[in-house]
Formats: sequence, C-alpha cells, structure tokens
Amino acid sequence: MVNNIKTVFSIKDLENLSGIKAHTIRIWEKRYNILEPMRTDTNIRLYNLQNLQKLLNITLLHEYGYKISKIATYPEEKIPQLVREIISKKNSQNYAITSFKMAMMNFDQELFFNTFDWLISEKTFKEVFKDHFLPLLKELGLLWQSETITPANEHFMSHLIKQKILIYTESLQIQKPTKTDRIFVLSLPLNEIHQIGLLYLQYEILSKGYKTIYLGESMPIENLQDLTKHFENITFVSFMTIQPDRSVINQYVKSMGQKLLQKNNEIWLMGKMVEHIDHKNLPERIRIFDSMEETMETI
Repeated sequence: MVNNIKTVFSIKDLENLSGIKAHTIRIWEKRYNILEPMRTDTNIRLYNLQNLQKLLNITLLHEYGYKISKIATYPEEKIPQLVREIISKKNSQNYAITSFKMAMMNFDQELFFNTFDWLISEKTFKEVFKDHFLPLLKELGLLWQSETITPANEHFMSHLIKQKILIYTESLQIQKPTKTDRIFVLSLPLNEIHQIGLLYLQYEILSKGYKTIYLGESMPIENLQDLTKHFENITFVSFMTIQPDRSVINQYVKSMGQKLLQKNNEIWLMGKMVEHIDHKNLPERIRIFDSMEETMETI
C-alpha cells in the first residue's frame, strides 16, 4: 500500500466512495456531462478531488429526490447550495457520512468538527456513534482494503473519532460508579492495534454506571492476570480484529480461561477473528459476541 496522499481517483474509486456504480457514473457523464474527467494516453478516466466532491453532492441530491436530468441543468454553484439547504433541514442522515468522507479526503478537520457539532446538537453521542461513526468506520475498512483511500486518510479520520470518544468518556469517568458488583477490564491482544471499538465500549459500560480499567493495545495475558490480585468479579473485554492469528486463537482463548477465570470472573470476546474460535468445550464464563450491538445489549 502506497502511503502517498491520494488526489487522483479511478472510476472504481468513485464507485467505492459514492456507492454509485461505475456504469451509472459513465452514463451520467455521457448523457448529462456532470463530470469532466482527465484521460490518460490510453483513454482511462481519472478524476480529481473536485470531481469526487461534486459526485458526492450529486449523489446526496439524487437520494433526496432530485432527478439527474434536473441536476445537470443547474449552474455549478447551485449544487453545493442545494446540499447546504438539505443540511439546514437537519434531516439527511446520508449527508453526515458524505461530509465525513469529504473531510477525510481533504484532511479537513474543520469540516469534521462542524459536521459533528451539527449532529450532536440534535442527537446523543450514542446515537451519533451508532448512526454515523459505526457505518462510516465499516465503510472505511472496505475503502482501505480496496486501496480507494490511503492509510493517511484512514488514520486521520480514526484519530478524530477516537478524540471524540475520549472527550465523552472523560465526562463519565469523573462520575462515581453506581454499580459496584462488577468491574470491566478492557484490553487488546498482542499486536492488535484497532482500538476504536474497545474505546467506545468503555463509554457504553461507563454510561451504565460500572467502573472500567482501560489497558489498551498489545496486552499480554500475564499482565491481565495481575489484576485478579487486586479486584474480584472482573469482566475482561477484548476485541480481536486481526489478532490472534486463526492458527493460534483457540490456544490463546484457552490460556485466557486458565489464567483469568478465577472466582466469578468472565471473559467477553468480539471482533472479526472470533469466528475462528471453536465453541466446543468453551467455558460458559467465556462469552463470544457477534457484534458490538449485541455486547451493548448485554451490559
């Protein structure tokens, strides 16, 4: 994967970012002249950031009920004006994700903050995360895998989302826990670096009144074991997005059970890699969750 900032896009990139099929984009171009791509010597279409922004705006208008044939007749400056009018009505969920994508592509943190402030004026942080950040993060993963965006784009957006989670988490951490029957210890396995899911889960657990201890990435089981000397009734929570490797994951989970399940302790596991865990002979106090939503409902 090349780490250079991306400013030129293929038609496949536009399809991935907008959700509009490449075939449809070509028809819109040919019939309505909505985009003006550059062309290589071999006649391959290439698009700049302005093309991308225009397409994302057109996509939003189209989803909002405007016909492409009508949009094509508008002067260039009218399209973003109409988009702003939709935004001002505060009822376009798609706008926020489109806006976050543009913030990511342009490394525009002001646009990110303005979009977030607009959302948070109408919704709770939980709703913003569930309705906007969660689908955005899932999409970013696919965009990164398909090389539509670079690591620089993904890291920029992930950092801003983490920052918001931490701000709202701190406001809960300063409050005294209302539930003292259990403590939650949150960590990631060795070489696992994807923290956003775990960070947000901490926010959810705190909002239910529990105490949390956040240990973060690359935490050896032996270090988790140290906490069993200090606390009782611990629920160890871990995301397994890329680690442990599927070849060793069952041994890893077995080791977790042997070292951490003293007294009434529990282990909660989620993430992409848990599908490789063998559920046979799994201790009942090790729980596997298929989604973050399922975990949140259990807290």
